[in-house]
Amino acid sequence: MASAPVYLDPAEQALIEGSRDRRASVTGRRDRVWWTRWVAAAAFASVAVLVAAVAPTERAWSPWIALLLVGAYALASRVEFEVGSGVVVPTELVFAAMMFTLPARFLPVAVAAAMVMSRAPELARRTEPFVSVLPGVGSGWFALGPTAVLIALHEPDAASSRWPLLFLLVGVQTATDFASTAAREWWSLRIRPTELLGAMALVISVDTVLAPLGFLAAMSGSAPSLLAPLLLLWLLNRHAQERKAAIDGAVELGRAYLGTAYLLGDVVEADDAYTGAHSRDVVELSLAVGDKLGIGTRDRQLIELVALLHDVGKIRIPNEIIRKPGPLTPEERALIETHTIEGEALLNKVGGLLAEVGAVVRSCHERWDGAGYPDALAGEDIPFVARIICCTDAFNAMTTTRSYRAARATDDAKAELRRCAGTQFDPRVVDALLEVIGDEAGHTANRHLHIEN
Repeated sequence: MASAPVYLDPAEQALIEGSRDRRASVTGRRDRVWWTRWVAAAAFASVAVLVAAVAPTERAWSPWIALLLVGAYALASRVEFEVGSGVVVPTELVFAAMMFTLPARFLPVAVAAAMVMSRAPELARRTEPFVSVLPGVGSGWFALGPTAVLIALHEPDAASSRWPLLFLLVGVQTATDFASTAAREWWSLRIRPTELLGAMALVISVDTVLAPLGFLAAMSGSAPSLLAPLLLLWLLNRHAQERKAAIDGAVELGRAYLGTAYLLGDVVEADDAYTGAHSRDVVELSLAVGDKLGIGTRDRQLIELVALLHDVGKIRIPNEIIRKPGPLTPEERALIETHTIEGEALLNKVGGLLAEVGAVVRSCHERWDGAGYPDALAGEDIPFVARIICCTDAFNAMTTTRSYRAARATDDAKAELRRCAGTQFDPRVVDALLEVIGDEAGHTANRHLHIEN
């Protein structure tokens, strides 16, 4: 039994949830996605019919075998593995055999027919209208690349000496599939091609593993041999269902972690309005700095949660100390400095993603020169996200009014950041923060000045 991951990569989870929402949306909603799918389907169908009508063929074929392969392809296409903004299907089991069995000019039409046939159960039960099935044909563009290669090579049959040709065809198929999918997703959803690379890597691996089985079936050419690879579909379908259940669990768990984080943020704000508002401001500023530094989606989510919860441990500190209008005594300062440890302990009780957040929360008051707390970490030993939060937290604290002092001017706060670069703060983070708040970073000095925050 496949086990659910603790949580998905944030980018992958966003793509999967968006894809599920689109599939569950009301049929016929005429937005950009709807138009893109219909245009892609109409264009592919037109090209497929044109190729079938005008391209030459030298291969003998049986209509019954063709019908058998189309039905097998339709069956394989119902086994879906959710990946990113789409799905991966084990149709290469059949398509590899189709490339060496059917006339090449009929490949695109056969793929289109199989895609429509695959929705026959839903059409029969009337759970889907026929018009909702047709746009799916637009994902068949991958068939055109191998079709062109096979026509150019005069439709060679499957033979033991032609394994390199098989993998050439799979490579061309992959390139055509990626190009068409990337264009469709960019136009309809503004999803960058780079965001599809992870899903495409899985497509390539699945097709590369399954294509030889279809090729071996095509070498025989008999109906029983062509159907033999389909015995794997039961196992693949079981794995697909387990993967879907794992993704369902991971998505729900991810939502639960985020919901818990925001609930804790609300608790902090209810306990101390200033701390809550301060944390939300630090979230926005920290994300902007992280983007300047080129962080990935995983670290971006971590920044958001750590910035939101970096002061959560203060709910364990007496309010009379948190809100004290005058200077703190050494004992009170020592108690305040335990809030990072308390925050880590609170988040460890939740576990999972928030336990990881807690480990970074612990380090948000460490200093670049090693004079911070609670562990006296220095330089690169301080978690990168904690270095960002430390700097943005200090800037926000300086520029907001607190119980014991008035807010400082933004220019004064910028000067403090420059003086503390290389001592209290990571110089790279200071430069990025200064850019975010409208400065060109300039020269950072290594003079020591401790900022109370």
